[in-house]
Amino acid sequence: MSQTLIIFDMDGTLVNSSLTIANAINYVRQNLGFEPMTQEYILKRVNDHTLNPAQTFYHTRKFEPHHEQWFSEYYTKNHEQELVLYGGIKELLEALKNKGHALAVATNAYRGSTIESLSYLDIYDHFDTIACYDDVAKGKPHPDMLYKILDELDIHADDSLFIGDGPRDEMASKKAEIDYIMVDWGFTDHSNAVRSVGDLHSILEQKW
Repeated sequence: MSQTLIIFDMDGTLVNSSLTIANAINYVRQNLGFEPMTQEYILKRVNDHTLNPAQTFYHTRKFEPHHEQWFSEYYTKNHEQELVLYGGIKELLEALKNKGHALAVATNAYRGSTIESLSYLDIYDHFDTIACYDDVAKGKPHPDMLYKILDELDIHADDSLFIGDGPRDEMASKKAEIDYIMVDWGFTDHSNAVRSVGDLHSILEQKW
């Protein structure tokens, strides 16, 4: 029997990083000379795949290296005060590992801040690999990072599942022909989604 792979989005799925993301974006805006945006405004738009996030938050066509530098600077200084795991996530990951599943993360966050976050929250070692925004040519909703994970772990799409909290995740999953589960305990408001980590655990127990 081939090994099965469960891929997780990070922000809004594994990690409640809403405060840090909003504050980091406002830190970049401050360095650019712009007024701060409200946390609610940022979080409503950060997962909106129809928007250009560089234009929305920084009023420019594309992200520049100094945007990443400032964002990462804030993240590094503040993630230990502001990041928390959603309740039950660590126990879920441990249960899945004990069943023999391969685990991975596919996130539009940068690799440096992703490793910092997962290490601080003591779950980095649960994952066989991670794929981040700066690891691939195009982030989600493009499927590049999912393909990267499949290739690296030598696991077929048919034996894989992607769990995320937004349309970018769902679109990437469809393009990669990987089964998808939408969750909604993070930044979003979906009508057809799994509402609790406990419910997700039950679904995975039944099907995986």
